[in-house]
Amino acid sequence: METPNPNIKMWQGNVACAEGALAAGCRFFAGYPITPSSEIAEVLSLRLPKLGGNFIQMEDEIAAMGATIGASLGGVKAMTATSGPGFSLKQENIGFAAMAEIPCVVVNVQRGGPSTGLPTHAAQGDVMQARWGTHGDHPIIALAPGSVRETYDMTVKAFNLAEKYRTPVILLSDEIVGHLTEKVEVPPIESLGLTDRKKPTVPPEQYRPYEMDSSDIPPMANFGEGYRYHVTGLAHDETGFPTNNPEKIQAQLERLNRKIERYRDEIVEVEVQYTEDAEILVISFGSTARSVRRAVINAREQGIKAGLLRLKTIWPFPGKEIEAISASVRKIIVAEMNLGQLAHEVEWATRRSKPVVRINKINGEPITPNEIFNAIIRQD
Repeated sequence: METPNPNIKMWQGNVACAEGALAAGCRFFAGYPITPSSEIAEVLSLRLPKLGGNFIQMEDEIAAMGATIGASLGGVKAMTATSGPGFSLKQENIGFAAMAEIPCVVVNVQRGGPSTGLPTHAAQGDVMQARWGTHGDHPIIALAPGSVRETYDMTVKAFNLAEKYRTPVILLSDEIVGHLTEKVEVPPIESLGLTDRKKPTVPPEQYRPYEMDSSDIPPMANFGEGYRYHVTGLAHDETGFPTNNPEKIQAQLERLNRKIERYRDEIVEVEVQYTEDAEILVISFGSTARSVRRAVINAREQGIKAGLLRLKTIWPFPGKEIEAISASVRKIIVAEMNLGQLAHEVEWATRRSKPVVRINKINGEPITPNEIFNAIIRQD
């Protein structure tokens, strides 16, 4: 009898997210139950205490985000998870984390909206909210997994990016990926290449938490290690204390946004299939890209030169990659479970040089391969 491989698991997407967080070193979770993300909290409520971590069910989504920020300031890799309405409530504190440069991971398992919408059905309507949900000019990173294994991998990546760039990172899943069950081969922990935040190399009296150094990413001291510094959502100088000096404010905010754009080529990731000779390019992300892949294969089997571009990183937006890949096609199709949030960015990236056909659905049902295939073969 063959010995079972202990690294092979049958996981749900939300379970893979929780396990990926633990593998990445997450030892704190604060959250509030909300469909369809609750399984993440359920798993971590059982697993974290056994690993010396902490799980807290907070009184609401606002407090959950605040507690996650506080744990990160204490030096712990921290995460929260939610869906639609909860994501809306977290926005002010996500802005605080961006402004104060506090690493943390926010998982949004998208569901139908607006308002309470469709709690148990899928959607992809939070693309723009992920980027602009909090106010002001701020940096953000958002990743979009398309499978259970990728949910595991991207959760690990989300923590690595958060720690490296001192920023909140959003994992933009959806109900289909979150509740899908697939076979997963779990990689060895030592192969994950885990990243920890850069620590200060100067004594506490010389430490400046928002120093304008050459990397644009200041070292971050943990509270409780002898470094005392001020953290605020107000505009601040290198010491962390509020300032009204326009030159210092301009410099700090430009650095805050520049640190993501400067390293965007290290952050942005896309997947391409059948694009070498493609005449029709289909762009998608998350669970919808699974339907796109089937439709593109079906088109290829009928001699139609279709290709797939799947966005694994949503923000920073892969505009350069889209522009380069779409240069030789005659038509672009964008499939998404919203009314065109991604398509709008694609049109900007391609400077409207090619017709962009939108396939949109917002009734809680997935976009099917046949719907995409019909758009591929339609003579627009």
